[in-house]
Amino acid sequence: MGPTMTSPLVDPILHWYDEHARDLPWRRPEASPWSVLVSEFMLQQTPVVRVLPIHEAWLTRWPTPAALAAEASGEAVRAWGRLGYPRRALRLHAAATAITEEHGGEVPSEYDDLLALPGVGDYTAAAVAAFAYGRRQVVLDTNVRRVLARTVSGVEFPSRSVTRAERDLAADLLPADPPTAATWSVAVMELGALVCTADRPRCGGCPVAAACAWQAAGAPAYDGPPRPVQTYAGTDRQCRGRLLAVLRDTPGAVTRDRLDAAWDDVPQRERALASLLADGLVVRHDDGRYALP
Repeated sequence: MGPTMTSPLVDPILHWYDEHARDLPWRRPEASPWSVLVSEFMLQQTPVVRVLPIHEAWLTRWPTPAALAAEASGEAVRAWGRLGYPRRALRLHAAATAITEEHGGEVPSEYDDLLALPGVGDYTAAAVAAFAYGRRQVVLDTNVRRVLARTVSGVEFPSRSVTRAERDLAADLLPADPPTAATWSVAVMELGALVCTADRPRCGGCPVAAACAWQAAGAPAYDGPPRPVQTYAGTDRQCRGRLLAVLRDTPGAVTRDRLDAAWDDVPQRERALASLLADGLVVRHDDGRYALP
């Protein structure tokens, strides 16, 4: 597809988004770039419904990067609540500190400046540049990759990691007008979240079903390497969560026996606590008590 050609996918998906986009606070016209950045950190591997109340509370307490940077990183971990993957809270605090010290408290608009922030990778940098500032960026999250794999490449799921061919395809599909390109990126993401889902896609409600290569091929089943299945119950991750919950719900430091009571498996508890200390999510005081950083 040449640079002057428009894919037949673009207009139908944009029109669908106009009618079906969810009203999310970080998408509203008045949303600040900081709101967008916070949402992108929180939405990593976490459903929107769980993020909404935490995002609202976060922006109420810390409406600017400087407000967050002025507090201890442990307060970010505490406010993260039960979103999971709490290292994201530490990284977001570090990003807020860098924004405050290096960018005058304003979330940068350029992709390279965003990418240089702690905890910000390619996807997050591109997403903030596009969604907060209307820049023309290739935005490839799980939902976007799945939609493009099905509609264009004719396969049920994309490869485990982003390929150069996949990135080139996404770039070719971007509308030339930067604001339209930014809307296109979020529209494809929304289609993947609501219609072209990983399990039980609603192809009957898809605006581009007639142009979908996967449907045209008879919707062949995925035949690549086994897709990872996440488990939680009984894992080190659950144990870490239990230990953090004790610290999060208790002001100040706690004694070791409080942590011991949170998980029965001693070797697993020791391993989980050691990893929390190594990650900087927990600190041990000189008197032997434990606390958030």
